[in-house]
Amino acid sequence: MQLKWIDGNFSVCRLYEAPATPLPGSFAFYAKTDNELSLVCQTECVPESVQKREDGWCMFRIEGQLDFALTGILAGISSILANEKIGIFAVSTYDTDYILIKEEQAQAAQSVLQQHSYLFME
Repeated sequence: MQLKWIDGNFSVCRLYEAPATPLPGSFAFYAKTDNELSLVCQTECVPESVQKREDGWCMFRIEGQLDFALTGILAGISSILANEKIGIFAVSTYDTDYILIKEEQAQAAQSVLQQHSYLFME
């Protein structure tokens, strides 16, 4: 399976409300539930009015479009990383999954995934 690092530093935030205008940058993911509004975006694009934020994330994605019939892809990656005590924050879109790793664990995550036959694209 091929993985690709996404350029930039990322933040995970809890918002009071959705920004009135789209955020700059190439990546923003909102999740709205009955309890909260969350945002994952490039650190330099975090809106000023956040309730909470955690900076220091980097991110990779599973390359290609994942068919809904496929099972266990995210579970496989998260299990490998969990065995190495590497925590993740996962975001899923219609086409694929994105996995955020704390910056200080990125090299270890890449190394262990490569040992399990995952390929990182340039």
